[in-house]
Amino acid sequence: MMRSDEQSLSSKKSSSQVSYGTNPFSDSSSKEHTHERGIYQAPEVAKQEEANILRAKILVAVIILSAASGVGSATYLLIKDQEKTNFENQFAGYASEIITVARQKSNQLFAAVESFSTSISSHSETLHSFLGTNWPFYANPNWSIMAEQLVELTGVADAQVSFAVVVQQDEYTEFSFFAEQAIPQSYRESIRNENIDMTAEELWNRTIPFIHSLDPENDYQPIPLTGPEISAPLVQHYPLQLEEPTPILSNTIAAPGAATLFNITGATGKPTIGFTVMRASDGSQIVGSQVIHPIFDSPYSDVEDKKHVASAGIRLHWLDYFKNILTEGESGIIVVLRTACPDLCNLDDGRTARAASYRIDGSNAEFLGDSDLHNPKFDSMEISGVFVDLGIDESQLPEGVTCVPTLSLHVYPSEDLEMSFQTNEAVIYTIVVAVIFIFTSLVFLLYDYFVRRRQTKVMERIMRQDKIVSNVFPTAIRDRLYQGQEKRKGKNLDRKLTEDFDLDFDGDSNISGSAPLADLFPSITVVFADISGFTAWSSAREPQQVFVLLETLYGAFDKIAYRHSVFKVETVGDCYVAAVGLPEPVEKHAVVACKFARDCLKKMKEITLKLEVTLGPDTGDLDLRTGIHSGQVTAGVLRGERSRFQLFGDTMNTAARMEQSGERNRIQLSQASADMLTEDGLAQWIMPRSRKIYVKGKGDMQTYWLRKSKGPKPKGSDLKSDMSTLAESGETGEESDSLEDIGLGFGDDYDDGGMTKIGRLVEWNVEVLAPLLQQIIASRGGVVNDITTLSGVEQQIGKGGGTVLDEFTPIIPLKRFEAEDLRARQSPSSIDIGDEAKSQLRSYLSQIACMYHDKNPFHNFHHASHVTASVKKLLTRIVKVGEGNGLAVSSSTYPAAGGNDENLVDLLAGHSYGITSDPLTQFAVLFSAIIHDVDHPGVPNAQLVKERTRNAQIYKKSVAEQNSVELAWDVLMSDEYSSLRACIYQTEADLRRFRQLVVNAVMATDI
Repeated sequence: MMRSDEQSLSSKKSSSQVSYGTNPFSDSSSKEHTHERGIYQAPEVAKQEEANILRAKILVAVIILSAASGVGSATYLLIKDQEKTNFENQFAGYASEIITVARQKSNQLFAAVESFSTSISSHSETLHSFLGTNWPFYANPNWSIMAEQLVELTGVADAQVSFAVVVQQDEYTEFSFFAEQAIPQSYRESIRNENIDMTAEELWNRTIPFIHSLDPENDYQPIPLTGPEISAPLVQHYPLQLEEPTPILSNTIAAPGAATLFNITGATGKPTIGFTVMRASDGSQIVGSQVIHPIFDSPYSDVEDKKHVASAGIRLHWLDYFKNILTEGESGIIVVLRTACPDLCNLDDGRTARAASYRIDGSNAEFLGDSDLHNPKFDSMEISGVFVDLGIDESQLPEGVTCVPTLSLHVYPSEDLEMSFQTNEAVIYTIVVAVIFIFTSLVFLLYDYFVRRRQTKVMERIMRQDKIVSNVFPTAIRDRLYQGQEKRKGKNLDRKLTEDFDLDFDGDSNISGSAPLADLFPSITVVFADISGFTAWSSAREPQQVFVLLETLYGAFDKIAYRHSVFKVETVGDCYVAAVGLPEPVEKHAVVACKFARDCLKKMKEITLKLEVTLGPDTGDLDLRTGIHSGQVTAGVLRGERSRFQLFGDTMNTAARMEQSGERNRIQLSQASADMLTEDGLAQWIMPRSRKIYVKGKGDMQTYWLRKSKGPKPKGSDLKSDMSTLAESGETGEESDSLEDIGLGFGDDYDDGGMTKIGRLVEWNVEVLAPLLQQIIASRGGVVNDITTLSGVEQQIGKGGGTVLDEFTPIIPLKRFEAEDLRARQSPSSIDIGDEAKSQLRSYLSQIACMYHDKNPFHNFHHASHVTASVKKLLTRIVKVGEGNGLAVSSSTYPAAGGNDENLVDLLAGHSYGITSDPLTQFAVLFSAIIHDVDHPGVPNAQLVKERTRNAQIYKKSVAEQNSVELAWDVLMSDEYSSLRACIYQTEADLRRFRQLVVNAVMATDI
């Protein structure tokens, strides 16, 4: 783009906006401040402060977390300890009560047994006095009644009472005769008292009529007793044992343990006790105790040399003794009875019983087993006491006996009892503590959030200001400005630079404070690069498209500048200004500038070819015109409003003239820059222009072209175009032999991906039409069905015998606009037309492109794409309604709507003839723009009619336009584009309306 305005040139020369700062004075500290071009880096102080704040927050979080953990754990442990204390104290109370009550019951038991034994001794003495009977020939006549009374006194319903007499070996025979008389009589008394349905004779028949013992090696069969010298046959038993044989007359001291207990009883005159097996009322076997109480021939305690003549025994289980001790709810107590003499406690199955375990649950008790079954983890909580103390002195024990038979009571808690004292209070209070800390933490976080939010806003503002300053000024200049501010204003760094001085609008400038920040750079190279063809291109584009191009190009140039350490000065319109040799000196700045300009030229072509697909036709035709000049400049900060880092001097003006007098797609160097390249041994890089150019203020100047890096040889059309350019400029001779060197290697027909220019135009048209297909489908509710049923209608349209022009109608009735229908539409962005439909659209456009005559300078596919771009731009400028189910304008600002949004939508749709609300109409218009010159011969219709061509004879009028419609329509109706047609229409009405829109639009192009 050529500039003839001197004011514009001056603006280019002097204004400069720094994007990447470095130290303009190239001091050693500059490297510490240099940051990557294009990537702003926050100051180290800010980073350090952020790190310190983060560490402080982590420390506070750790403290809060530790405090919460500590307090929560302490709370939990204290409450658990209190629960444990309550559990231990409560258990101790239960255990003491159990031991006390059980001891009382056992004392009552032994008192009753002693009284029973004494009554038997008294009765036998009375009989001896009156009848002269003597031991062992004695049986209690009231046995059943007395035994029943004893059982009632013990409180154990399943207790068994027995009476055995001591028989010497020489008394066996006589005792057998006594038994034949006395035992049946005792049976009769027991049968009568116990209401047994059996006779004494029947029981006697079941009784072995002599003293006997049971043989454990022969299934416990009875055998006659021939020894030892003393036996203790069972004479009476309560209740009666009805099994066969009955236990009557069996030797009760046949077992070693029983004999030992019998001997202890006889030697000490005290009762003894041991474990035995019994059956409970439910028939189950449980461990019980056998209490043996001695009976002497005299009931009086003061009689010396009393003879042990018999024994009274009672077998009972202690289960009933542990019932009704505790109240309901006091459960889970384990009671273990242990004997001091386990060797004397042989069970019926031969095992030795050491202990019996019971569980107490309120008023009930349960037998657990014939061993110690408490949980060992409660050993430390054991509470024990003597259950049965017989008062036996160890000195009275017979020879060979070392153990005093006693029972001790050991009480333990169970896990159930422990669990009953374990509540959720510990967890609840711990959770409460945790919630308090969480709430405190949330308050802290909320406070921190607001503080951080404020600090972030302040920091963001400071960072934005610092970033702006860093982009406007080199880093070293920025730091010097900050240092000056600190000296004058303290630490208030966000003051405006304009506060450093006062402006006198009468023309005098009163600079207060420091001297200007400026310096002379004696040797640098300046590059001016202008986009050739930009003005015409941008006039046909939307603002967003213009900025997409500029941002993409300038962004790429910035990266190249960073790679070559080139300083970007500014961008003025479509001109990119850069310098090499400042802020930091560069030894071979002219060489670097040439490399930079050459890379920008190449990148320019790459980008424009790629953007042609999205920005439309002619984008790939844009070129770069570059000028380079070397010399000295004055650079510094021109303080005041919008102050910035700027370059001044004749070098800027000359570099701008090099660009303005240059040619597109070429790099022009001044004599000064060319001399520097020659001095650096790179004379082969340059080629002098065949004639001098005139530079305003300078006169005629000899300039040079920079040879470009070699690329692919130009294609024919491009070579011919460039040859024409050379011929017009008069540059022949030695230059004509170096077309490849001067840069004609950048062809326009192919991009880096191998896509032709026609291919890029096809892709661009696909991107234009595909969104409209999405809108069409969305207006139908997302329906895309097979349209095979319309095949007959498709074949009939345009085949009725008339011409396309006959179908033209002055007025096309469009669909009535419905506001509610528009609001209910599915979002077009959610519609997927499918790969097949899009592929068919691309194929169709490619076929249409091939039907154009490329040699036609006006009626070609490139021109059709231009028309499409213009139509698209026109459509986008029509007022849009229903954008995202809303309105693009307000009813309050549109008087005709009467303040009603629905009226506004209806009115705007009417003003645009329904185009804004009917995507099919928009698609048809753009479709017509693409096909309107298909197969156009490049000759006016009047000439075609005059020449009586074949098409002219068929169509008569609008020959080329009718032919274009016929050809494009026939291609669209082919089977290979069925999916594309299904996206365009689904009903016969839409098909006919689409045809009518295309016909009218194309016919309207024949002015």
